[in-house]
Amino acid sequence: MPQILVILGRQGSGKGTQAALLAERYGVVHVSTGDMLRAAVAAGTELGLQAKAVMDAGNLVGDDIMIGIVGERLAAADIGARGVLLDGFPRTTAQAAALAEIAGGAGPDLAINLDVPIAEVTERMLARGRDDDTAGAIARRLELYEAETAPLLAWFEDRGCLSTVDGLGTEEEVFARLAEVVDGL
Repeated sequence: MPQILVILGRQGSGKGTQAALLAERYGVVHVSTGDMLRAAVAAGTELGLQAKAVMDAGNLVGDDIMIGIVGERLAAADIGARGVLLDGFPRTTAQAAALAEIAGGAGPDLAINLDVPIAEVTERMLARGRDDDTAGAIARRLELYEAETAPLLAWFEDRGCLSTVDGLGTEEEVFARLAEVVDGL
């Protein structure tokens, strides 16, 4: 199993669900930046309050905050022992470069793009009913994804570690495709 695995995809593509299944199968630590941010918001921490204002506006939390949060988490002993599956990080090429630096210059062993069309992820996010999932906020996050995160695909492709997986189908069908890619390492 790779030491650092990244799962990418539009919000609502099923990354969290599939990442949890992958972490269980391969024994790596699943680190969801969305879960980390939502926990900080719920706890009312200073970071949580800053993040809430950004997320409520439909924006993505900035690189500096995210790199700091993830860098601290990647230094933990459990990740050193078991490896990590990053879900929601990196989202920008600046974050990817920081990840490569944290990892000793190499970057992730594998980056998987879970590909689900915009119309489908929009429908999924509206159906889940989170407070920050208004139609306007969803549209804004998807615009930001295309502008800021989609260039990561080229960044990972240039480093020879990108694999794109069709994210449509049942949870089991999508997981089987993902596991085939990971097993192919």
